Amino acid sequence: MTPIRSARTVLVSSIILSLSFPAYAKTPVATGTGGAVATISEPASKAALAILNKGGNAIDAAVAAAATLGVTDPFSCGIGGGGFMVIYLAKDKRVITIDHRETAPAAFTPAVFQENGKAMDFETAVASGRSVGVPGTVRGWHEALDRYGSMSFKQVLAPAIAVASDGFKVNDNFSHLVEGNVGKFSKFPATAALYLKNGKAIAAGTTLRNPDLAKAYRDLAAGGVKAFYQGKMAKAVADAVQANGGKVTLADLSNYEARLRQPVHSTYRGYDLYGMPLPSSGGVAVAEALNILEGYDLKSMPREKAEHLYLEASRLAFADRNAYLADPEYVEAPVAGLISKEYAARRRELINPAQASVQAPAGDPYPFQNDVSYPLRPNANKLLAEGAHTTHLTVSDKDGNIVSYTYTIESWGGSGIVVPGYGFLLNNEMTDFDFSGPHPNVPEAGKRPRSSMSPTLAFKDGKPAFSVGSPGGATIITTVLQTIFNYVDLGMSMADAVNAPRLSERNGMATDVEPGFVGSAQARALEKTGQHWDQNPEEIGAANALVFNPDGTVTAVSEGKRHGVGSALVQKSAH
Repeated sequence: MTPIRSARTVLVSSIILSLSFPAYAKTPVATGTGGAVATISEPASKAALAILNKGGNAIDAAVAAAATLGVTDPFSCGIGGGGFMVIYLAKDKRVITIDHRETAPAAFTPAVFQENGKAMDFETAVASGRSVGVPGTVRGWHEALDRYGSMSFKQVLAPAIAVASDGFKVNDNFSHLVEGNVGKFSKFPATAALYLKNGKAIAAGTTLRNPDLAKAYRDLAAGGVKAFYQGKMAKAVADAVQANGGKVTLADLSNYEARLRQPVHSTYRGYDLYGMPLPSSGGVAVAEALNILEGYDLKSMPREKAEHLYLEASRLAFADRNAYLADPEYVEAPVAGLISKEYAARRRELINPAQASVQAPAGDPYPFQNDVSYPLRPNANKLLAEGAHTTHLTVSDKDGNIVSYTYTIESWGGSGIVVPGYGFLLNNEMTDFDFSGPHPNVPEAGKRPRSSMSPTLAFKDGKPAFSVGSPGGATIITTVLQTIFNYVDLGMSMADAVNAPRLSERNGMATDVEPGFVGSAQARALEKTGQHWDQNPEEIGAANALVFNPDGTVTAVSEGKRHGVGSALVQKSAH
């Protein structure tokens, strides 16, 4: 698709004027025509719609929403992190992905998270400069806009600048997240000054302004991508990391590159699915689990039987994901074998339809690789904690372009380090590496840690059918997988598929569930097959989806109850 450069002549002031946003009622589901957006934040959804209404395309609107989420949901995402964007270009009928995952600094070695030969304490590593990778978000936004957008940084950042300058009302969810991070935030003066008052979390109802982040965005608007990776802002980032024991340098920042990669393509019951390739494990793991499930007639089964099979397929896919997947520039992962239908048939043989397994071993995908060199088989390694705190947004425009975008700073509040003078939190993405080896996902200089982000686009008969994605660390994979399973196999509407209780089986000792699930009829039915639940239920994910209906309308779907309820908007509502 050739970007429409003439659209850069749109007056930025007209976008700013439109930011006295129309008074949309906040709703997690909306159906209509034209463009559509679903995010977890009302100001972010409104920012995307403002850009669409000014003639911007889905790529422009996605960056506008993402930048605004960096203001309203700063503990999940922002320019101090990275992400994965899956884009459908309607004119070219092709899907591309932009990998702007953070990279390890050049000074990294496989022993960076070890002290005296032993793995460091995880939480200690998180709240330090050592956990900070070279941020990729700004470079990713630049690549998306420059190649596929129609507007400039100045135009798409205008809504976020307005929200950061004017402020927004902190809700209970925001205040609660600060409360859980008081210990981490109080270690860093710039963070404490922004999010704490007298050492305590800022209260719900407070209007929070972030003039430093507005300044950072204005610098990007004026200077483009170089304003982040060179000069004063870059120096501030490197200084903040190094002052807290980290290794990011000015050279690391100026050398950072995003990657354009081929998506992972798979099929499921008549749908063509496109997901994120390595270093995200999401596309591969979702494809493998769905391939395993495809061998069952799930529609004809009682729900608990189908859900048991979903949990077991997820367990097997995670065993393989944990054993084999990592940055493709450092590791030859057997992707073709893992996503082959024949390999799925072999994995399916391990499932007992009436009884849960305990922990599944990794399989052997190499015979399904068509690779006569048969590389050495790595051993499976233990599960590591993975931050669960990310954000996902999805946007479409009137021309049929679609963006499914997941981006993050990793744990809630990332490393906890706000860059002084610039108002954004730095990631703790390096803790996504395995702290010790041998393992494909050990730290190495320049390497991207394995991710679980799973922005997904689905097509039927060559036409867009739906998009879906979620935050949630390793539970991202199961949230996307379960939403597709609910929608395609259980026949739920997308809103019901998103809002159903989430069950996350990642080949651990117990399945993660949400509050209220244990003791329910659904839980008791599954327990008959030997499924059992983690004893500390927590909310899982915050999904957003679009459904492209046969009548030409689009339905935007966000969370109906999780994360303070999401925001779904369409350009023209269906009556």
